[in-house]
Amino acid sequence: MVEAVDIKIEKIAESKLLEMSLENLPFGRFFTDHMLEADYINGEWTNVIIRPYQALSFDPALSVLHYGQSIFEGIKAYKSEEGDAYIFRPYDNLIRFNTSAERMCMPTVPEELFIDGMRQLIEIDKDWIPNKKEHSLYIRPFMFSTDAFLGVRPSDTYKFMIILSPSGPYFAAPMKILVEENFTRAAPGGVGFSKNAGNYGGSLIAARLANKMGYDQVLWTDAFEHKWLQEVGMMNVVFIINGVAVTPSLEEGTILKGVTRDSVLTLLKKRGFKVEERKISIDELVAEYKAGKVQEVFGTGTAATIAPIKELKYKDNIMQFDTTTWTIAPAIKQDMDNIKSCKVADEFGWMYQV
Repeated sequence: MVEAVDIKIEKIAESKLLEMSLENLPFGRFFTDHMLEADYINGEWTNVIIRPYQALSFDPALSVLHYGQSIFEGIKAYKSEEGDAYIFRPYDNLIRFNTSAERMCMPTVPEELFIDGMRQLIEIDKDWIPNKKEHSLYIRPFMFSTDAFLGVRPSDTYKFMIILSPSGPYFAAPMKILVEENFTRAAPGGVGFSKNAGNYGGSLIAARLANKMGYDQVLWTDAFEHKWLQEVGMMNVVFIINGVAVTPSLEEGTILKGVTRDSVLTLLKKRGFKVEERKISIDELVAEYKAGKVQEVFGTGTAATIAPIKELKYKDNIMQFDTTTWTIAPAIKQDMDNIKSCKVADEFGWMYQV
């Protein structure tokens, strides 16, 4: 058990839960009663508090607004059939959060603040965890620079926060994806592996143009040839090709090291599937599709968990899939759901009890 951190707690007078239902919730639109805050000042974390969810007041010269030092994570909490609250793999998100922090010249957040702060916040707001299929409590830890200073340098001060959002499924239906040929998300030596706000801001135009063409998101390709496949919007991607699970390699540092990605690959291996983490080109994928060997394509991510892809478009090639006949992605999703709801033994140690 991680060491507890001394947190000042100010509770709300009356819960907003009295005015709403936790059924059929859109993703990321509603927030719980409380939030956690901490400030990094003079080289240490201080002013740790859990207080009622509310707006922030800030200086117009706040450095994050001008120079973009901002990182975040996405985690989920669930309830078991007995009503106990569990967080899915928070330590893995802590590692990735601090990897992002180091890349963005920001201070790391200690385990006792990240993990125990999250635990105490969820303990206070655990009634907000929906007890319905495909629903969960989405956890958003984030950090941003807070110096009021106009100058291109790392900030000396930062704010770390955690907010909670009860949510339904991110994607309710199988997706249509456009393979991106013009815009670039990340390049070797860049920040593609870190979960920083700029990665997402820079990706919006490609997604918007794809939406206008009738597609939900884009599948990113490399910066030099627009040939090597990377990730889908906010998700990693897995291809089942001739019975083998293939996913783009993380080696070049252009792809986010997804916690759900790792979980899915682990469960695929447990079921006996061969898993290949390697470079895969769009040309290879099109050729395998034409040969009838591409069986399933799906995204993996905290928000979506597993999102089936029913169509991929690249130039004049339209690859379509009948997701109703799939067996592999649904089985892995069921395996994941059984672990998250504590219906089966957690042999991997993924569930952290609140």
